[in-house]
Amino acid sequence: MSLQGKAAFVFVLSISSLLWGVSHGGRILVVPLEGSHWVNIDILIEALHSRGHTVDVIRSSQNWYIQDGAQHYNTITVPVTEGFNHDFIIPIVKRIIDIERGERPAWNFVSLQLEMFTSMYRMHRLICQMAANIFTDRNLMNTLKENKYDLALVDPAWGAGLMLAHALKLPLAYYVRWITSGEGHFAIAPSPLSHIPVIEVRYSELIQGADLWLMRVDFVFEYPRPTMPNVVYMGGFQCKPAKPLPEHLEEFVQSSGEHGVIIMSLGTFVSQLPAEITNEIAAAFAKLPQKIIWKHEGDRPATLGNNTLLVDWMPQNDLLGHPKTKLFVAHGGTNGVQEAMYHGVPVVGLPVFFDQYDNLLRLKERGGAEILSLRTVDKDDNFLAALKRVLNDPSYRMNMQRLSGLHRDAPMKPMDSALFWIEFVMRHKGAAHLRTESYRLPWYAYHSVDVVLFLTGAVLLTILACTTMIRCLFTKICKRKVKNE
Repeated sequence: MSLQGKAAFVFVLSISSLLWGVSHGGRILVVPLEGSHWVNIDILIEALHSRGHTVDVIRSSQNWYIQDGAQHYNTITVPVTEGFNHDFIIPIVKRIIDIERGERPAWNFVSLQLEMFTSMYRMHRLICQMAANIFTDRNLMNTLKENKYDLALVDPAWGAGLMLAHALKLPLAYYVRWITSGEGHFAIAPSPLSHIPVIEVRYSELIQGADLWLMRVDFVFEYPRPTMPNVVYMGGFQCKPAKPLPEHLEEFVQSSGEHGVIIMSLGTFVSQLPAEITNEIAAAFAKLPQKIIWKHEGDRPATLGNNTLLVDWMPQNDLLGHPKTKLFVAHGGTNGVQEAMYHGVPVVGLPVFFDQYDNLLRLKERGGAEILSLRTVDKDDNFLAALKRVLNDPSYRMNMQRLSGLHRDAPMKPMDSALFWIEFVMRHKGAAHLRTESYRLPWYAYHSVDVVLFLTGAVLLTILACTTMIRCLFTKICKRKVKNE
């Protein structure tokens, strides 16, 4: 074959391979959770789309962040009368802040648990409404079946998704940190009662039947614990090297000189704090030599200093990766904590609810964070003292840099690992060989109680038989002896 012929053959082969890859792209049904969970999984959906997969996202008609018109996914809207949106979450945040700032700590704790229980009850009611609307809509269910999805990618904190995957008989992958009943590990891996007691119910069998668990942590952040072959750790998958900042932010950051900058963001749920807290925070920032970039909504704090820039949005990952960023003031959501760890930036945490305190506590125990409660943040200069401790003690930054090094030192990037295993499950129509079947066993079989009882019965029967034989022999010998006498 001539050189030109070989070149033409290679070109045709390359184009054919490309077309084969596109034409064999899978179809994925995504059932996400709103708010910060969606912000996170949207990055994974975009990566799946870039590899030729078609992604359909189920959302409620009362959605918050999941918008129409995106190029990397299609939306399927389920009509509901109430949804997990801004109007649902903001009043909850306000009540929690008011409770935490009460004067009686013991009563505050009880009130907080009641509020969280009530909020979770309302959230589950929304889930049930959405699930009922999906399953009773015959046209929708027929359309979903006709689409012949290769995989359901579900956030199990939102229970409708796993029930839908079960009804459609689809391979199921979880994008997970939390499930409806708590932290995801407790549903799938050995979790002794000495850690956290968990009562299993039938719904847990549905939870445990997933082919793949994409766990949004890794063992730099998670405690060492037993796990399972179908659990893939992808903590920090959304993190990436920092991009150049917009010009106005870069100028502001560079104006900080040798002191650097502090960034503050309380995430997607907590948009506003009480005025007394924001004024105390602003006053503390004004006393520092650093420049501050603060994602803030609401009224401008009366005590705001000239060193503080208020913004309604910030490129958080890019700011955390900037060499002049010295500290991150955050609420402790999984996304922000993972990004801070990836870039090695210490944290001062102001947790509000859900997993935020747990996330910050893990950083604090590893020497990379300080935690303040909303009840005390504006008292006795606590906030300013915490800022100075973290800024002036180099151990906080050193510890976060160490965690960053451990997190990055992996054979495969978290995003690549997640994409590989999602496509693995799609290629093989599930991953039953990696999934434990223990959840199908009754409790007595799981704990081998039936085996223990059988063996115990067998041993007792043997002992009884031997005892009976010895007694019979002894009786015969005694009778024979009496006759001889």
